[in-house]
Parts: sequence; C-alpha cells; structure tokens
Amino acid sequence: MLNHAVPDFQLPATSGKSFQLANHLGKNLILYFYPKDSTPGCTTQGIQFRDAYADFQKHNTEIFGISRDSLKSHENFKAKFSFPFELLTDTEELACTLFGVMKMKNMYGKQVRGIERSTFIIDKNGVLVKEWRGVKVDGHAAEVLNFIQTL
Repeated sequence: MLNHAVPDFQLPATSGKSFQLANHLGKNLILYFYPKDSTPGCTTQGIQFRDAYADFQKHNTEIFGISRDSLKSHENFKAKFSFPFELLTDTEELACTLFGVMKMKNMYGKQVRGIERSTFIIDKNGVLVKEWRGVKVDGHAAEVLNFIQTL
C-alpha cells in the first residue's frame, strides 16, 4: 500500500464527529493505531503527539489516534489528557484491516489478538507515504515530526 492512494473510509470520532478520509485531502494526516485507551504506553504516545501538536499544525498536518475502544472510552481518554486531536473508534476493525495492524501478541504468556502499535502518514494527495510498525513509544512523535518536516 506504500506510495499508493489509501481507499476512502469512515469511522466514528470523538467530539460527536465522524472521520472520512476523503474530507481531509489537502492536509497531511498522521493515523496512529494503538492497542488500548488509558494504558501506560498508549497514554505516553498520546501525550507526546499532544505536546508536539502545534508543530504538526505548522506543517499542515492533522493527527488521529485509532483503537478498537468504544467512543465513551475514547472521550474519557481524550478529556483526561487534553488531547487536541480526535480519536477514532474502530470496533469493526475496518481501518485495522485496511492497514493490516491486527496481530497475535503475547500477553502474560497467552496469545491474544490485538493492534500492533503502528503509525501511517498520508500526504495531502491521499497517498500513503510512510509507515512505522511495531512502534516503540519513546521518541516516536519526534521521529514522525522529523519526517513531516520533509514533506
């Protein structure tokens, strides 16, 4: 899918909004997939994107976090940490499937199916230009910002 147009899709978003990819042409998009609201790694990741948000905005870039959590869970997570960007709920795994982020993972010695922490950059023309899979949280938002500055 890298260097190809991303098929249009729609997901429910926080703040009573709906996200549709086609409505964001003309801006760079960061779609970051994370396993679960209010867990330590996901919280740190969200905070790092929040803290760099103004820098991303200067580069015509919007950020959206995506997980399989409910909208209610997303609203609480967003409010608790004052995220300036919307969180998208993917309970049906529509975007998760599109981007291939569902993986078998070991959790406390058991195999569980979940989201592999991944980030995707879609340019202003709707083309997937960069992807990170199996993301390590520390320093990731800065790495993404460095890439955005090259667009």
